[in-house]
Amino acid sequence: MTQLAPDIAERTLFAEFAAVIDAAIDALVAAGTLPAGLARAGVTTEPPRDPAHGDLSTNAAMVLAKPAGTNPRALASALTAELAQDPRVTGAEIAGPGFINLRLTPGTWLAELQRIAAAGADYGRSTMGAGSVVNVEYVSANPTGPMHMGHCRGAVVGDALASLLAFAGHRVIREYYINDAGGQVDVLARSAHIRYREALGHAVGDIPEGLYPGDYLIPAGQALAAEFGERYVAAPESEWLALFRTRTVAAMMAMIRDDLALLGIHHDVFSSEAELQASGKPAAAEAWLRAHDLVYDGLLEAPKGKVAEDWEPVELPLFRSTRFGDDQDRPIRKSDGSWTYFGADLAYHFQKAETADALVDIWGADHAGTVKRIRAAVAAMTGAQGAAKPFEVKLVQMVQLLRDGAPVKMSKRAGTFVTLADVVREVGKDVVRFTMLSRKPDAQMDFDFAKVVEASKDNPVFYVQYGHARVCSTLRKAAAEGFAPDAAALDRLGDEELALVKLAAQFPRVIEAAAQAREPHRVAFFLYDLAGAFHAYWNLGNDRPDKRFIVADDPAMTGARLFLAARIGQVIRNGLAILGVAAAEEL
Repeated sequence: MTQLAPDIAERTLFAEFAAVIDAAIDALVAAGTLPAGLARAGVTTEPPRDPAHGDLSTNAAMVLAKPAGTNPRALASALTAELAQDPRVTGAEIAGPGFINLRLTPGTWLAELQRIAAAGADYGRSTMGAGSVVNVEYVSANPTGPMHMGHCRGAVVGDALASLLAFAGHRVIREYYINDAGGQVDVLARSAHIRYREALGHAVGDIPEGLYPGDYLIPAGQALAAEFGERYVAAPESEWLALFRTRTVAAMMAMIRDDLALLGIHHDVFSSEAELQASGKPAAAEAWLRAHDLVYDGLLEAPKGKVAEDWEPVELPLFRSTRFGDDQDRPIRKSDGSWTYFGADLAYHFQKAETADALVDIWGADHAGTVKRIRAAVAAMTGAQGAAKPFEVKLVQMVQLLRDGAPVKMSKRAGTFVTLADVVREVGKDVVRFTMLSRKPDAQMDFDFAKVVEASKDNPVFYVQYGHARVCSTLRKAAAEGFAPDAAALDRLGDEELALVKLAAQFPRVIEAAAQAREPHRVAFFLYDLAGAFHAYWNLGNDRPDKRFIVADDPAMTGARLFLAARIGQVIRNGLAILGVAAAEEL
């Protein structure tokens, strides 16, 4: 389990001014302008969409006017009078129906720059999560072979989300659910038996249709041959199936762990579906659900669309998922008494909810049809014990692999797909991770081997890494010439430099917003914007020598700009660390 970092001061600029606005509201309550007890949860403090409108914007008057029974603009006028008294505010203006835009002194932004320097690697860290435990389940690929790029995107999104939540003050459990109780692991065991015979020198011919043909099972077969010799070559399946299943699943999970390690991914918990069923958890969940009138014996509805001629209604134990927004009640057992996938999954989520305050699942988009029923199950099981625990499913679209625009052929080793390990070894962990977060996870993605290593602005991986490398290069060059970052003359920084500070200062609120939305890609988007702003400022020096970071005849300005550059580099490093991407010092 990821441990919560030690408490640190989180009073960044946006947090400070949220408190200032709160104090202004308190003053209006004390003066009788506003009634006491108004809900303030919807009040925000954020940068305006157009920087020309100011530095900070709040919707306080819009949120409070209606419950207070007053006009938004009238309330905004009273609030601006209070806010204008703060010495850091140079202007408080009303916009539109009642938004308030604030302009701040340059010194306010320079103080935030100093705060970045003081906080260092902790800048942006929040206590918002208050130590609450969030279980993030991700990857959870069937243990039937190596990881492929279909698994990669969900793996990176889940891992980055776990890091983001930890940075925002949660305790995080990173979990992998091993689907080792279905028919696919029996197919795996039969496939391994062929490789076992092959390792002993027996002719096996082509791998039969329906079995796993990949070369990755050859080592598993060799290990089985070394352990058991000829014992199970001609033995009936009933004697070796369970044994080979256990051994081969273990071998596949070792391979999967190794593949994930290439991406820098390590889980805290590996939960086995087979162990879950063997321990009686699904049966216990069914008993609990029946006791709470959430499972009943009823007739399963006929399948939608054309119904097979031999279909007959059958009585099954059904979960009352329609009570929680599903379109029909769902069976938790099959007609032969075995558990449906939903029945086992329901028990698994019940188990997870026992140790966490909130649950997040990262699933492939092909599982979209089961989201509603699992949400219903979690709401039912946790709600019956009190307030339902928050549960979210994040769907991740597949990734299409291309090379110069053409689809990439399958891997012989895998049998049917390109392995994650092959991709990581070709382009590197950092390229893979950042690319997976460069688009919203529910959007389709093309991963072109040529483009992801391209040195251009259109490649977000390169663009952000180059931004940090430029910072490092600038600091190295300055040191060689006898200059160093120095905060003594920060007040000489002008509007162009302050614009960089204002953008960097948004990092803490981006962290909190991304954590609340469970969307780590927001951090990647922010880093791209920050790197772009840094590149734009750096390029000013090409045409205007007075705007270069190193101005040989002005040591004070040089020190101030180097101090700014170092802080931009720090924010980029902090963001990349959350994404699990190393900050390149040179390219």
